[in-house]
Amino acid sequence: MRYLYYPGCSPTTSNKAYDLSARAVGRALGVELVELDDWNCCGATAYMSVRELSSFVISSRNLALAERQGGGDLVTVCSACLTVLNKASRYMAENEDLRRAVSEALAVVGLQYSGGIRARHLLDVLVHDVGLESIAEKAVNRLGGLRVAPYYGCQVSRPYGTFDDREFPVSMDRLFSHLGAEVVDFPLKAKCCGGMLVSTNEGIALRLIRDLFACAVENGAQVIATVCPLCHINLEAYQGKINKRFKANYSLPIVYFTQLVGAALGLSRRELGLGMELVPTERVLAGYKLAEP
Repeated sequence: MRYLYYPGCSPTTSNKAYDLSARAVGRALGVELVELDDWNCCGATAYMSVRELSSFVISSRNLALAERQGGGDLVTVCSACLTVLNKASRYMAENEDLRRAVSEALAVVGLQYSGGIRARHLLDVLVHDVGLESIAEKAVNRLGGLRVAPYYGCQVSRPYGTFDDREFPVSMDRLFSHLGAEVVDFPLKAKCCGGMLVSTNEGIALRLIRDLFACAVENGAQVIATVCPLCHINLEAYQGKINKRFKANYSLPIVYFTQLVGAALGLSRRELGLGMELVPTERVLAGYKLAEP
């Protein structure tokens, strides 16, 4: 299976372990992720509220590049990128004025976009293209005894619900269950983490994140698995502030869903970017046989 791959800014910088583990899992499962040539930042969702046309232009540039590079599915691991790329493609198809304006901008750099690209999340590809049974068959470690809270956040299934239920997604639940993990009840799994609000109204954002931790811990989670690098940063980087503000004592490892899949496949810590995390994962992954670096 071959897919064009749009890594995005965060997974190639502050969330490097996500990109590393995504590529490693892809290789192990026979999923060839071909990086999109000359890709640029999608603008994320915040930019659309500030400079809408410019946002559509820069995100459509990636779609045009993908079309020029062969078309088909464009896979990403970032929920914000997924939303922006899908929104740009849909709005271009539905709004003639927008399509004309964006096309004029793309033409300046010798590009055009005819609407032939479908943005997809890697989680979607693993669950629906590779298949749960196929992944489980390749696993060398059963994740038995590991209590996982799967955190989807806002944007992997909303607003478009392209591959999972908008309000109660279950793709990660099913994936981890097939790999032997105990998926804990996590009613807040599709609730907002605060996103970029942490930089403008930290108090509200910290309350939202605290609620997620409280829910996960109350339901017995040993680890939270994420599908979005922006959610991952909020959950991992602000535990100290949350503990101080709310007189709590959270020390919950946050992992990318690809890292858990990779652990089940027996990939090495180096391949999965383990060791880069702020909250150590050794205590929850110590029992699994991982390949040597």
